[in-house]
Amino acid sequence: MKKLLLFLFSFILGFKAVGQIHNPIMWHTSVEKISETNYYLVSTATIQDSWHLYAQEVPKGGPIPTTFTYDDEGGKIKIIGNTTEPKGKVKFTTLFGENGMNIKSFSQKAVFKQEIELIDANITQLNAFVEFIACTDEMCLPPKEVDLIFDISKAVKTTVATDKTKETTIADTATSKDPKKEEKKGLFGIFFIAFLSGFAALLTPCVFPMIPMTVSFFTKQSKSKSQGIRNAIIYGLCIVIIYVLLGSLVTAVFGADALNALSTNVWFNIAFFLILVIFAVSFLGAFEITLPSSWATKVDSQADRGGLIGIFFMALALAIVSFSCTGPIVGTLLVEAASKGGIAPIVGMLGFSLAIALPFALFAAFPGWLNSLPKSGGWLNTVKVVLGFLELALAFKFLSNADLVLQLHLLEREVFIAIWIAIFGALAFYLFGKIQLPHDSPMSHISVGRLSLGLIVLSFTIYMVPGLWGAPLNLISAFPPPQHYSESPYGVGFTKQAVISSGSQENAHQSLPEGAHLMPPHDIMSFHDYEKGLAYAKKVGKPVLLDFTGHACVNCRKMEQNVWVQPKVLDVLKNKVVLISLYVDDKRPLKEDEVVESKLNPGKKLKYIGQKWSELQTIKYKANSQPFYVLMNHDESNIIDPIAYTPNVDEYYNWLEKGITDFKK
Repeated sequence: MKKLLLFLFSFILGFKAVGQIHNPIMWHTSVEKISETNYYLVSTATIQDSWHLYAQEVPKGGPIPTTFTYDDEGGKIKIIGNTTEPKGKVKFTTLFGENGMNIKSFSQKAVFKQEIELIDANITQLNAFVEFIACTDEMCLPPKEVDLIFDISKAVKTTVATDKTKETTIADTATSKDPKKEEKKGLFGIFFIAFLSGFAALLTPCVFPMIPMTVSFFTKQSKSKSQGIRNAIIYGLCIVIIYVLLGSLVTAVFGADALNALSTNVWFNIAFFLILVIFAVSFLGAFEITLPSSWATKVDSQADRGGLIGIFFMALALAIVSFSCTGPIVGTLLVEAASKGGIAPIVGMLGFSLAIALPFALFAAFPGWLNSLPKSGGWLNTVKVVLGFLELALAFKFLSNADLVLQLHLLEREVFIAIWIAIFGALAFYLFGKIQLPHDSPMSHISVGRLSLGLIVLSFTIYMVPGLWGAPLNLISAFPPPQHYSESPYGVGFTKQAVISSGSQENAHQSLPEGAHLMPPHDIMSFHDYEKGLAYAKKVGKPVLLDFTGHACVNCRKMEQNVWVQPKVLDVLKNKVVLISLYVDDKRPLKEDEVVESKLNPGKKLKYIGQKWSELQTIKYKANSQPFYVLMNHDESNIIDPIAYTPNVDEYYNWLEKGITDFKK
């Protein structure tokens, strides 16, 4: 569900980006007067929904930080300390490498302050500039510089004088408390997953037998059928209230932002791995995790009071008694919801409790349906054991997260897949009755349903086996470490050959043209220099495919990994075009003879290679989002209208073929 929502978001944002100039962050300045000589220079960034701005300090290998440079007018102005910034939010992102990293960023609005002292009282204006990068959760724009002009003559008197007060003021200007658009979309996914998890919890031996017992109690104790239905509905609502209160308590105690940051922490991932292993072992029958029996006794005594209070305590008794089955599921849901931040834990518990409560209300309204329920028996323990295996498999995802961040290479892709093969293989043997666990009932045969589930699990296990030799395993791509994080990134036994554009065997060992590179794992030849790539295209008589891309561009990687690798597209890229990939976020400095004045920002010099390609894309093609593809003649004119992110393989291939056909005319 999460991947689907992200795909839809990136589709809307990226696919329609042709000819569109994004400018998601606007800056304005003001000046606050502290004393006759001291001032605050205030830089306010207004950030569009779904976009964010990074902090002044970022991890190594991450995006460019937001950097302020102030002109001290030759010593006439003294810059005091560092520029302060809002609290922001620390989030885990894979935009800057598949391993991911935690980076602090700002949304909606961010206020930065710099204290200065005027050495020359005649100074009325200060010039500065800010360098920054604007990103969504899916893509980044090229780095940008914006001039800032501070009019000291229009300074406003401020009472912010002490460090403590200043920190409070800055904190108050932090990002809005309103949920971002993507978080709102994610809430539906959390609710849906929690709802399904609630139904899974229903089919455990702690909850399922309670359905006929509870419904029968209400129908017998009530004076009329309508009263029995009403009491059962109230009972269901009380279950919902109890679990929603739990989600609210977790959010209130830890805080939405703290939960979000905590869920991406290395040590938290390790701790949760251990917790899930304990839950899994419990589900498999080694022991039971239960709350103190005295709690259940006290709650049961309150349930005898009758009325609404008695019904509430009956619902609370169910939650306590069934904890050994529902606790691991609830715990997993709360952590997953916590990673979304905001009210996600509350929404998750709402979905979970609705699934638990719904059967009680329905069976109370239609008690005849109870006859259609299967009888309690060994199949309930089977459900519990299956959930235990799933918990165990999920646990290793959290351990993998910690290993990736620490770059220990202890749980590389092959090891992770091998562990999952072992877990799901054991589950298949269990479903086929070849493995018996402590609480299983003796079996003379297995049911058709159990056999069917066993075949599905066995098929999934066999599907994962080629992953040990480098297969991409697209069905579970969100779980194992990325392909490069492995013992054999190109696959076991792979021998890399320098295959150039012709792709023919006789050319397999030829040297690459000057300026060309091979893109693994399919060795597509690509130029990173515009002039060298164009010269080579003229030499071999092929059209140019300009690929405006970025190191931090997620949609670019999706195109390369999901579209470019398709045989018919791969054939075009290797044999029918000359690919020139221009990275707009390349931070390598330009050579001295290549440094020129920016046409977009007169008076500014283009300092980096990426700025050169970004300006080319913006000026010539009136677009600044990536990926952006242009099929070009040797005279640098367009063969066909450019396109942006195009995840549909056939559509992208047809665009390539039409352009190549027009080139040959």
